[in-house]
Amino acid sequence: MASHGNEAAKATFESKVPPFYYRPTLSDCPLLREQWIRAKYERQEFIQPEKQEPYSAGYREGFLWKRGRDNGQFLSRKFVLTEREGALKYFNKNDAKEPKAIMKIEHLNATFQPAKIGHPHGLQVTYLKDNSTRNIFIYHEDGKEIVDWFNALRAARFHYLQVAFPGASDADLVPKLSRNYLKEGYMEKTGPKQTEGFRKRWFTMDDRRLMYFKDPLDAFARGEVFIGSKESGYTVLEGLPPSTQGHHWPHGITIVTPDRKFLFTCETESDQREWVEAFQKVVDRPMLPQEYAVEAHFKHKP
Repeated sequence: MASHGNEAAKATFESKVPPFYYRPTLSDCPLLREQWIRAKYERQEFIQPEKQEPYSAGYREGFLWKRGRDNGQFLSRKFVLTEREGALKYFNKNDAKEPKAIMKIEHLNATFQPAKIGHPHGLQVTYLKDNSTRNIFIYHEDGKEIVDWFNALRAARFHYLQVAFPGASDADLVPKLSRNYLKEGYMEKTGPKQTEGFRKRWFTMDDRRLMYFKDPLDAFARGEVFIGSKESGYTVLEGLPPSTQGHHWPHGITIVTPDRKFLFTCETESDQREWVEAFQKVVDRPMLPQEYAVEAHFKHKP
């Protein structure tokens, strides 16, 4: 940097970064930032494109540690990513002919979750199964390997979207390749009649889907709530209706939808403020045409 200056060094070491490759920010986990630096300066992957094959070839297979859905144990599983089939698959046995699961690239997301998974290389992959979100939790002991998997998934998404939206620019497509959650954490909730006691649940705000889980590492959500825009009749309010009972935490939030009200409580005022801000951002954003279709098919679960 001293001899070349930052801009000149950047022009050299970042001269051939693929558009789908994730460029970490300060808010990203240490692994992503470390591997970006190593890829750029140590391995010089963005000067020599042939070194990008692990994530740009359109096919990748290997073994990853995957958390068991029921027992919580991490076991080695074979994963295969194939752009040609538009799918990520994993197999329970090395010689298995049929995969245990087929995850369509169209509906797939990946986000690093080291704290939640309890491993610095922990990656959460989500996909839609029967219009419900399914989570799998994986890691690899080698930081380069798991980041290569992450970027291979982004590359597959990028090429899928290029075909699906042939007129779209790279700048339009790149934000759609993977997404971090808007907010996660514990809140209390009550049921649709609002007469039951409030129960503590782990909540994840993923774009317009608010999902809740008994445990942060559950494979399936206990329920999902679609949060639309204010123009479509969605509102976020601080506090709870005056007659509400049965909650242990004092700081309430009410989400009004065209169908019903959803009541939540937070343990602290700062939690409440952060959740309200996250909800408000979603409600303030006009809905896209495809989001109306999601809303129409959405299943409100009790």
